[in-house]
Amino acid sequence: MLHKLKLKRRTERDSVPHPFWIMVQKEMTDHIRSWRYIILLALIALTCIGSIYTAVTALSGTAGSEEAETSFLFLKIFTASDGTLPSFVTFVSFLGPLIGIALGFDAVNSERNKGTLSRVMSQPIHRDYFINSKFVAALIMIAIIFFALGFLVMGFGMFTIGYPPTAEEFLRVILYLFMTVVYVGFWLNLSILFSIWFRQAATSALLSIATWLFFSVFFGLILNLIAGMIAPPQTAGVDQILSYQSSLQFISRLSPAQLFSEATMTLLMPNIRALGPLTMQQLVGAIPDSPLPLGQSILLVWPQLTALIAQTVICFGLSYALFMKQEIRSRA
Repeated sequence: MLHKLKLKRRTERDSVPHPFWIMVQKEMTDHIRSWRYIILLALIALTCIGSIYTAVTALSGTAGSEEAETSFLFLKIFTASDGTLPSFVTFVSFLGPLIGIALGFDAVNSERNKGTLSRVMSQPIHRDYFINSKFVAALIMIAIIFFALGFLVMGFGMFTIGYPPTAEEFLRVILYLFMTVVYVGFWLNLSILFSIWFRQAATSALLSIATWLFFSVFFGLILNLIAGMIAPPQTAGVDQILSYQSSLQFISRLSPAQLFSEATMTLLMPNIRALGPLTMQQLVGAIPDSPLPLGQSILLVWPQLTALIAQTVICFGLSYALFMKQEIRSRA
């Protein structure tokens, strides 16, 4: 009888959700019910559907041809455009960070200003559960958004062009969506870092948006200025020109937007065989216009994926360390 009672208590204890996942569920519920999340989701969905419609309209005439069977026509739904609207990839790369910023810019400072942070920390839970649940819940919501949107685009494409994607095309799209989640997760972690650093939500939001605008717009302008300043003379040799191009490429890859652009273009455009300058000796023996297999494309974008993950981990590590060292006081 005593053994059965202990077994029953153990079963009841194991059936109770872990406090961390309870906090994650609470954060996800708050995101789903917030108007800013709904508005941003509707904005991104409408703009992306519009870009997909223009891409499908431009590609519908080539569906079923011999060229379409060898040119990864299904992947062009994500990258093609008839000129009236940008492509799906362009919209996601530009508007995706807004989702991450919107979910993280007031993750901590709003709780602090409301006085709920000290109440949560007074409960018998580990302190790092709070910051970890903020990140995990928001990242799950980001993954749900973009994977749902990606599958919606694939379904719309199948309905329009009349045939499903191949196994390789499907895997390329899945990898692209994974890269998108990692990229938006970087902006989520950056905004969470600012929400811990600054006590006012408006300050962290403005700084997050300013950083996003810098890398999306002004970083390219600064790179052009640097390129003009360090440009080699017209009489420069091949080695000097290659060194110049490599330097510019290294500087451009300091931007997460550039890393994401290179990775997604390589995954969705199998004909891309290199991401840097090549010499004529390196092109000897290459088959022109032949697409790379999936494994080779993954090897080509592996440095970009590693750099994006590293940037995300660094931002999260800084957020974690800063939050764990901060003093939390109850409001009088």
